Parts: sequence; C-alpha cells; structure tokens
Amino acid sequence: MELPRGPRRRDLALAGGWLLLDQATKFLAERAFAEPVTVVPHCLRFALSHNRGALFGFLSAAPDPWRGILLTVLPVLAIVGITWLLLRAPLHERYGRLGLALILGGAAGNVIDRLIHGHVIDFIDVYAGWETIGRPLVDLFGTNRWPTFNVADIGLTCGAALLFFEVFLRRSPRDGGDGKDGDGVSLPR
Repeated sequence: MELPRGPRRRDLALAGGWLLLDQATKFLAERAFAEPVTVVPHCLRFALSHNRGALFGFLSAAPDPWRGILLTVLPVLAIVGITWLLLRAPLHERYGRLGLALILGGAAGNVIDRLIHGHVIDFIDVYAGWETIGRPLVDLFGTNRWPTFNVADIGLTCGAALLFFEVFLRRSPRDGGDGKDGDGVSLPR
C-alpha cells in the first residue's frame, strides 16, 4: 500500500502531530500538575483530572465492562471511519479536511488514554472566578466551571466547528469563488 501524497499526506501529518501534542501535554500534566497551577487568576488553571466517562463525564457512572467497551470500541470504529472520510474528502474542501484531521488526532489521543490508563487525562480548567460573571453562571447553570478538558478535546471541538463551517457556511465557487482551492485544484462546477 502506497502512502498518500500531497494534501492527503499533510492531512494525516496534522492528525499525527495533534495526537503527539496531546500525548506530550498529558505526559507533562501527569508529572507537573499534582497540585493545581493557576495560569490566569479567576479564569484558567491546570488541574489534573481523570475522566472515566465520555464527553463531560457522560457515562462515568455506567458499570464496567460496558463503559469500557462503549468508550473504547465505538471510538476505534469512529477513528476508522474518520480516516476513511479524510482520505476520500474532496481536495477543495480544505476546512472539512482540516476538521477531520483534528478530530482524528483528538479521538486517537483520548482512545490511547483509555487503552493505556483506563481513563482520559484532562488538565485544562476554565472557570469564571469573578463574582460579577461567576454568580450569574452559577444561577443559570449551577456552576461557574467548564468541564476540565485536554488538547485532544480542543482538536475535537475545533474540528467539529471547521466541519460545520465547510458544510453550512463556506461559499461555493458558484457563489463567486475563484473556482480553485488553495492547492491549485480546480473545483467542480
């Protein structure tokens, strides 16, 4: 099997690079953040957390082995599907390819955590510590904190936003674009 060339190789390299960045930051977090470290007072800190559930702790109370099976097998199947989509995405859909690459790297990073540790390592803690902002958030949502997350989650979220942009908001060449993507590939009419 021959490795992809050009834009497809860059897409896979981005996914791999995001995966490496995620794993490197989690490695450092496990060693440096035994105690929370404030980065921006009243707003951002690094605090180590282990998430046994899915997104925002969903399914964290589900019994084993079902939680482990659901949260490992399904993401592995999703990674296979995302890779297939990424390798077949039209070259002119740059934002969609970028989004898929970030999602692939993020999903792989969290699956690796589950396979190695049995949980996902989170460490980025964003919160509203100022009374004027924090109090209305607590009144509305019951908390002034965003769920703790990691670099993989940033890739998943940004990737989903880029896919949304590509599918729903990006102007097509029929709407006045130049008919070529950034790689010089002519777009279909």
